[in-house]
Amino acid sequence: MASTTLDPGTQSAPPSGKTFLGHPRGLATLFMTEMWERFSFYGMRALLVLYLVADHADGGLGYKAAVGAAIVSVYNAMVYLTALPGGWIADRFWGPRKTVAVGGGVIMIGHFLLAVPGSGLFFAGLAFIAVGSGLLKSNISTMVGHLYDGPNDPRRDGGFTVFYMGINLGAFAAPLVIGTVGQKVDWHLGFALAGVGMALGLAQYLLGTRHLSPQSNVVNSPISAAEKRSVLRKAALWLAAAVAFYAVVALSGSFTVDWVIWPLSIAGIAIPVIYFARMQRDKDLSRDEKSKMTGYIWFFVAAAVFWMIYDQSSSTLNIFATDSTSSTLFGFDFPSSWFQSLNPLYIMALAPVFAWLWVWLARRGKNPSTTVKFAIGLLMIGASFLVMMLAMAAASGGTKVSPLWLAMVYLIQTVGELTLSPVGLSVTTKLAPAKYASQMMGLWFLAVTAGDCVAAVVQLVMGDATGSTWYFASQGVLAIIAGVALWMYRRRVVSLMGDVH
Repeated sequence: MASTTLDPGTQSAPPSGKTFLGHPRGLATLFMTEMWERFSFYGMRALLVLYLVADHADGGLGYKAAVGAAIVSVYNAMVYLTALPGGWIADRFWGPRKTVAVGGGVIMIGHFLLAVPGSGLFFAGLAFIAVGSGLLKSNISTMVGHLYDGPNDPRRDGGFTVFYMGINLGAFAAPLVIGTVGQKVDWHLGFALAGVGMALGLAQYLLGTRHLSPQSNVVNSPISAAEKRSVLRKAALWLAAAVAFYAVVALSGSFTVDWVIWPLSIAGIAIPVIYFARMQRDKDLSRDEKSKMTGYIWFFVAAAVFWMIYDQSSSTLNIFATDSTSSTLFGFDFPSSWFQSLNPLYIMALAPVFAWLWVWLARRGKNPSTTVKFAIGLLMIGASFLVMMLAMAAASGGTKVSPLWLAMVYLIQTVGELTLSPVGLSVTTKLAPAKYASQMMGLWFLAVTAGDCVAAVVQLVMGDATGSTWYFASQGVLAIIAGVALWMYRRRVVSLMGDVH
């Protein structure tokens, strides 16, 4: 059994007087690691749907737009679904610090697999990236929380906002570099550049771990030998069942991509429901912790609706950018993948403003509650798809619309994201029961999984209507209704949160 005590030979050095933008120095290490990981991820994602729907003659895989969009949605979902077992592995086996290092290595291998021509290795590479991202994502965010003195440290929300800027710095540069190479030179060379980015991120992390909190080495609830054998046995049985099932489907000649998309979509929606039910029945949790978890469900559902729309920037909006949007502005031609840099560019410009705004309002006793901030996020993301409805109408008849349409859509989405996502990361660490410290961050990312899986189902059901005016209008109205409902019940949610503000 692994020990819960810190190994003196591996714990972090005591914090020095040096800081990073007024925050603990370890934030710089996590900032740079996440920046390069996001460079690799968003660079690959900017190309993914375009490669899937490109004709075989152009080097792509030739899927229909709705299927390509659904594949991207499910892939995004799986990246965040694996964050839950990633958090569990950190809690029970390795601790967050080691888990992040292993995850970075797996992601790097996945990107280099994408660089090899052939659909088999391509989809294997996506699987590697999804698994590696799950190991890295939930735990690197948890380690940001470890740098601060408790959930009510006044620097905490600001620290997560700075960390969020690192994410978006990498996301901004990625489409400009990887997108250009992938679209203009060779798809697979673009994917290879994503692998190089992850390699740089992994090197940065390994060099800077001495600045992290000693708590990031702790295994919160080490697994016993008997439990380990049971887990491995169950995992082997499920894997064998899946292999046998898909072997039968393939040998029957009826295998299509739907056999992957539908089961994963259903699982991505069902798993969060099952996991919440399991945590609420856990007798180790106090009454106060269960109350906080009930309040957290509201934030989870709101986030799922938000990400259902937001994550379509890499699927339906990316296809709209390529097929229906002019790629010339002020006489300058650019690849359609460059639109993917708009959101992170806006975030880098606006995140400091929002970080200052929350502090300024807090000093005057007017800082909106987390519930109100989430409601604002939902209203903004809904409004963005109503604008997309108008853009789609303007593009009818094969007209190429102005790039300013998408620029407006991404600006509205960014404002919504800044009221919801950094605050969501922070409230997750505040409401997390001690027993589920790392797993709770994985649960937060399951909101993305649920939202993306719903998007994949909608895309498959609507088929050729994906990306139509009705498609955008229906989802936009749904998000606005959800935002109004959350605002109306805000006092009930705040009461469930107990001493967390």
